[in-house]
Amino acid sequence: MTQEIPLPLGTPRAGARRSRGQLIGDGLAWTSRWSLRLVLTALGAVLLGLIIGELWSVVLPVLLGLIIATVLEPPATWMRHHGVPSLLAALIVVLGALAIVGGVIAAIAPSVAAQIPALVGSATGGLDDVQRTLSGTFGLGQSQIGQAVQAGLDQLQNSATMIAGTVFTGLTVIANGLVDLVLALVLAFLFVKDGYRFLPWLRQQVGTSAGVHFASVGSRAWDRLGGFIRSQAIIGFVDAACIGVGLVILGVPLALPLAVLTFFGAFIPIVGSLTAGALSVLIALVSNGLTNALIVLALILAVQQIEGNLLQPLVQGRGLGLHAAVVILAVTGGSSVAGIVGAFLAVPAVAVAAEILRYTNEQIDLRARSDDEHPTQAPRPTDAELLAAAPPRRAGPLARWIRRRRGTAEPDDAVAAQDVTNPARG
Repeated sequence: MTQEIPLPLGTPRAGARRSRGQLIGDGLAWTSRWSLRLVLTALGAVLLGLIIGELWSVVLPVLLGLIIATVLEPPATWMRHHGVPSLLAALIVVLGALAIVGGVIAAIAPSVAAQIPALVGSATGGLDDVQRTLSGTFGLGQSQIGQAVQAGLDQLQNSATMIAGTVFTGLTVIANGLVDLVLALVLAFLFVKDGYRFLPWLRQQVGTSAGVHFASVGSRAWDRLGGFIRSQAIIGFVDAACIGVGLVILGVPLALPLAVLTFFGAFIPIVGSLTAGALSVLIALVSNGLTNALIVLALILAVQQIEGNLLQPLVQGRGLGLHAAVVILAVTGGSSVAGIVGAFLAVPAVAVAAEILRYTNEQIDLRARSDDEHPTQAPRPTDAELLAAAPPRRAGPLARWIRRRRGTAEPDDAVAAQDVTNPARG
């Protein structure tokens, strides 16, 4: 006589049909479980954002240091592979980068100092032209224009306290920015020097199975971030060279500083190029007139079209894999949260997050294909569940019979009882 082994509660029997109410209940239970998970995920994201906001003075130098390290890491790695010690390689690339930036600033400073007086004079003449245009076109007399100018000056005098406070706040922000930049350079040096040891260390800390995923995600995110920064640098250099040469030919003042601003503006997609281009057109309008400004505008639009249709597909390949709307929203959201720094960091952060999401989707697809190729049967009750469901006095003989049927017989009942109390065994 064969004794029926009771199954755990909730296990559906083969051939059992569920009613309409049960199906609706299962759907509602599934929806409620996922709703709770989404709510908890959102709360976790909000909590993470609050923590980052409280520690922003620490997080910002770390992020800037990582971005700088992505640029300096390839030459340091090349030197390390050719026998240069890690410390010396990091020192060489960091000091070399500082020398390049300092050389650029030293090169443009005399040009700015020499052309600012001429630009101020051109601006004064431009204001006179605007005044004559207003008088001739709209019939405004000198007294009316003078009254409007005096009203503006009075408003500035009444707002002197607020302006002074704004200037003081701006100086404080600049000072904090310099401190953050110095700290970011120090961190970048440390990242370049010892960064290649981080992923192996992390893999050892979290274990083999989780360490593989952490190492893969970290490596891919680092490659994505470094590729984005390097490709934007190449695109920015080409844009700056083309616009700078055009401004020199057209005789626009401050051509070299505007070219440098165009290069750095390329690291803030869309917004940076628009800002640099608008400033170039404004200076051309003030200094050389409307015709020259329209030519500069046409030059900038042509360079932007070449960048979008040729440079980005050629240099970046598939690039970030982000839609232009996502980039615009990322820049807008970053600028609203953290100003210029947020606009600069928004797109790299979204690019890294998108790479993590791609890796997660790849792992899900891999598991799904594996399940399709090797379908598994319905999970059968474990030994511990069967022993718990059996009568207490028959637990020992029943456990031996189950083990003999499965080919995993143990020598005595003590081992079977140990398996129940210690699920980690085996």
